[in-house]
Amino acid sequence: MSKKQPVEQSTGGEKQQRRSRSRQPGSIQEYQTKAGKRWRFQIYVLKDPEYPEQGMQRLTRSGFTSTDEANDALQGALKQRKQNEKFSGAVPTLGAYADEWVVGLKLAASTINGYKKIIRNHIRPQLGMIQLDKLTATRIGHHYRDLEKHGRNDRIGKGQPLSANSVHKVHVVLGAILDAAIDDGHLTVNPAKKKRTVRAPTTSEVRAQRPEIVTWTGDQLHTFLTWNEVELRDELFPLWRLLAYTGMRRSEALALRWSDINTKRMSISIRRTVDTADWTRTKPPKTGTARVIDVDEDTLKVLASYKVARAELSFTLAKADAYIFGDDDGKLRSPDAMTSRWDRRLTRATAEFDNLTRVTIKGLRHTHATLLLEMGVHPKVVQERLGHSTITTTMNIYSHVTPTMQGSAVDRFAAHLVQA
Repeated sequence: MSKKQPVEQSTGGEKQQRRSRSRQPGSIQEYQTKAGKRWRFQIYVLKDPEYPEQGMQRLTRSGFTSTDEANDALQGALKQRKQNEKFSGAVPTLGAYADEWVVGLKLAASTINGYKKIIRNHIRPQLGMIQLDKLTATRIGHHYRDLEKHGRNDRIGKGQPLSANSVHKVHVVLGAILDAAIDDGHLTVNPAKKKRTVRAPTTSEVRAQRPEIVTWTGDQLHTFLTWNEVELRDELFPLWRLLAYTGMRRSEALALRWSDINTKRMSISIRRTVDTADWTRTKPPKTGTARVIDVDEDTLKVLASYKVARAELSFTLAKADAYIFGDDDGKLRSPDAMTSRWDRRLTRATAEFDNLTRVTIKGLRHTHATLLLEMGVHPKVVQERLGHSTITTTMNIYSHVTPTMQGSAVDRFAAHLVQA
């Protein structure tokens, strides 16, 4: 009778039983746990693909329930290793390099998520397998034309034409990726910048396709707010009124604290905004700097009454550092959840009043700006209230107000000459 062989103990306290070799580089090992047999694989990879001179290190993954499962994972790891090693001499594919590029960006999380979505939907599927130095301006041009014909990849509109604005965003991201490839020595020129061949959508084409901004008149806004406060008795009435009377962004309003209100100066300081990529956190405003906007007396009274109501729920909800429009636990609310609540209220309001058209929650911001411009308020003031980085942005968005402004200016000019 043969003697029982001693059991080798692994570093994790698991009983080692048998080792088998995969046909591919690397190894697969079987080991015993209390739950039964499990498998692990091991391969050697570069410690840092960017610095191959640092040498190799062992990569181990365990817990697989079959050799097939372990082998599939091993093949995936080998493929990833091969992809990483391409960066140590050979020119990578656009898809591999794009993934590496986006990870290294230092931007707002929402911006990076937007870039990842563009890469995932409109760059990697069509161009991802092309080596960077094999990507031509002609190929990029063909890609843009394909996107314009049937580039939409969302569930509802899949296969339909992609808008000029969306194709332009693809062009911006692709151009930035290829610029980085030049910096890393993979390319000498950026094929996306060969305008005669690529023919990306122009600014005028993007503007021409921009959907028309829908706003309310002063009477329509008054009708909704009165109904919302008096008849609906909406707990979120102070939020809707603040958005309409200040033009601040949805995420800016949700990030306000009571300490941001200055009742003596009759102003509100916008110091932060909810991070839409992770709405449990805040970040600096879109322009990166805080701004102060004036607020009318009645809106301040509405907020004061709301503060009393919050204090009745809990004293902590009315403390200086509490979020004005936080939930009942004092935590930030989701911007998307507020949009859903707005939509439900608007559905009821439009069914109640024939003269009310549907506007988005952002339509309150657009309504604020449009009414100010129609009343003759200087565009620079509107820009400061909205928090646009430049006055050009303001005038481009609200170009539909220009005819009204011109007509009013002509009337005032003629009246001035008559009086003279």
